[in-house]
Amino acid sequence: MRDKDSIREEVWTAMEQSRVARAKNVHDKIPHFRGAEAAADLVGDLEVWQKARVVKSNPDKAQRPLRQLALEEGKIVYMAVPRLRKEQCFVELDPARLDITPAKASTISGASRAGRPVYVEEMRPVDLVISGSVAVNRQGVRIGKGGGFADLEYGLAVAAGVVAPGTPVVSTVHPMQVLDEDLPMTHHDVPLDYVVTPEEVIRCGGGLPTPVGIYWEDLDPKKISEIPLLQKLLELRED
Repeated sequence: MRDKDSIREEVWTAMEQSRVARAKNVHDKIPHFRGAEAAADLVGDLEVWQKARVVKSNPDKAQRPLRQLALEEGKIVYMAVPRLRKEQCFVELDPARLDITPAKASTISGASRAGRPVYVEEMRPVDLVISGSVAVNRQGVRIGKGGGFADLEYGLAVAAGVVAPGTPVVSTVHPMQVLDEDLPMTHHDVPLDYVVTPEEVIRCGGGLPTPVGIYWEDLDPKKISEIPLLQKLLELRED
């Protein structure tokens, strides 16, 4: 089985060379891809999407069409602060309270201006999680950009009780990001229930273990020092 770094490098390079990425350089990023809007439309047809009233989303451009669609449909969106750099590490976007359009509110800058910063324990129970990916397979294994922030967002939300073990997780990707091979997975990696491309909805097999919270043993001191909420939680653990 290949390691995560080599898989990321291959996908980033292939997307750049084939010009399916919407940037010249997508290395070290969740790739924004051509067809992201069509993929979001397919997600909108899913029953789990239609039933959801509250969604949690990553802040990356590739999933902006999904955040916009959620706001247009009256859903509350919790968007993670990039790199979790604030103790109030989520922004609440409530369509009933926005003074800008859903298109603008779905961007990082728009969300920071129009949204309400919240602590994770202030969030409403989440019905659906939106996650960005670099590579995935049909079994639901996901590889992110390598920072570990998506897994931490999920772990914090689970620890706070606002995301349940059975809360569905969906990722929109370009077909080039769907790999027909086994992918490495650790206990803190969040598995996917749905992978959606512009042409296909993949219902993953399920049965993969779901993280139950924050795995402190996997966090080095540098990572903890960069994230205010982790610093606070660690202090509480040590008291």
